[in-house]
Amino acid sequence: MLIASTIEAVREAVATARAHGRKIGFVPTMGFLHAGHLSLVQVARDAGADFIVVSIFVNPRQFGPNEDFSRYPRDEAGDRAQLESAGVDVLFLPQVEVMYPAGAATTVSVSSVAKPLEGERRPGHFDGVATVVLKLFNIVQADIAAFGRKDAQQCAVIERMVRDLDVPVQLAFGDTTREHDGLAMSSRNSYLSEEERAKAPALRRALRAGEEAIAHGIHDVDGIEHLMQKMLAETPGIVLDYLVVIDPETFERPVDFARPLLLAGAVRVGKTRLIDNVRIR
Repeated sequence: MLIASTIEAVREAVATARAHGRKIGFVPTMGFLHAGHLSLVQVARDAGADFIVVSIFVNPRQFGPNEDFSRYPRDEAGDRAQLESAGVDVLFLPQVEVMYPAGAATTVSVSSVAKPLEGERRPGHFDGVATVVLKLFNIVQADIAAFGRKDAQQCAVIERMVRDLDVPVQLAFGDTTREHDGLAMSSRNSYLSEEERAKAPALRRALRAGEEAIAHGIHDVDGIEHLMQKMLAETPGIVLDYLVVIDPETFERPVDFARPLLLAGAVRVGKTRLIDNVRIR
């Protein structure tokens, strides 16, 4: 596995692979890798890629002033070992000054789908996400890029950006990878104490309650949201941020139940903020 720290090194490796007829897959991450990240390597392969680039970059521009950039978990040695075992071809490991040289002043802003929920609660977050992802797309120039559906709104923002700006990349999405008790895998799970970790699956249970209600023919948005909130409240010590029924493309309230739906939630367990979702097809 090639470890590249410069843009030039990544582009040279990708150009050489492409000259040999390889199809380039790309998985952008912020490191502290778990099985969910590694599953995206397979998602890229399943979509047709046979040369895989993974980036690890904790992007300061997507963290707010009171968020956890400085303490975001990092494990470079462990990440390298996992990616090597997964057969990744290139690890792009840039420093901040490589991604944002002195004087860098351009940002990418996606409106509409980026505004509600996470966008409302984390101002500037999706501008930071869209900017770094577009930069990474331009650097790696992959044929296929894989993202996890746990970050459903992020996926929708990136889809919109790719569509609107005619970015020449095929997007592939992987389902949420979960722990044995249903908790969505996340690097931030490492923040949880043992007691908090025991409570955390309550978010998944609340979303499943909403899913089951829809499956049984309940097509009332307010009623389903109330049911999910009631289910969450059965576990003390969890602070609700939101539990909503939305359209997975627009992230607005659905107009009917004939189209795909997304049940999305965010909670705080202690000082840790967790998100999760369930897609209804």
